[in-house]
Amino acid sequence: MIRLEDISFAYPGSPKILDGLDFELHQGDRIGLLGHNGSGKTTMFHIIMGLLKPDSGKIEIFGKPAVSEKDFTLVRQRIGLLFQDADDQLFCPTVLEDVAFGPLNLGKSEEEAVEIARKTLDRLGLSGFENRITCKLSGGEKRLAALATVLAMEPSVLLLDEPSAGLDRNTKEKLVAVLSELDLSYILISHESDFLSDIATTIYAMEDGKILTDKELHLHRHIHAHPLGTHPHSHKP
Repeated sequence: MIRLEDISFAYPGSPKILDGLDFELHQGDRIGLLGHNGSGKTTMFHIIMGLLKPDSGKIEIFGKPAVSEKDFTLVRQRIGLLFQDADDQLFCPTVLEDVAFGPLNLGKSEEEAVEIARKTLDRLGLSGFENRITCKLSGGEKRLAALATVLAMEPSVLLLDEPSAGLDRNTKEKLVAVLSELDLSYILISHESDFLSDIATTIYAMEDGKILTDKELHLHRHIHAHPLGTHPHSHKP
């Protein structure tokens, strides 16, 4: 469904953030991506969507080369991208208008788009949010509303950039249930290993501008029984 070959990219005046990256997403894959800030995860998503152009390498989406803006216009109709910042995704006055915008843009009638939007909001536990003002939503509510705008377009593939950020435990559990029920392939970026363990079938690390597909991570939950358990801290392998 997605094939990246020898992709390299650098922002102006900066060293390479992607350096000979190879990656493939196949039908049914649910891949989690871990990596430190600046490792290139979000950049890879933007390259897949044609929002950034690689300095070198080849992109193939759904079996066809993706090079021109026309190619990526078609890609964006079938791949849904959840931005890391929900404010980049929400631009209409109300939640219903935001969620209905995608279906309308794909040629649905206003009645069809509103029906799709209402069903999508209901699926995410956002019934009653239709007339809420998007800029007045909480961070977690914005996150779910942004996800609704993506799901309403009924994509074949999802690229989810930190989808659980800002969500409380109950809402995260709802999100896991929703994504698990979808008959979609997707790539998830998250710093939350427990969340990825619940929802991804394969988890890879991103490091030095490459995806370490030969080093699948084996994550596990653990319970602290020492004084640091209630305080932020880190573990080294």
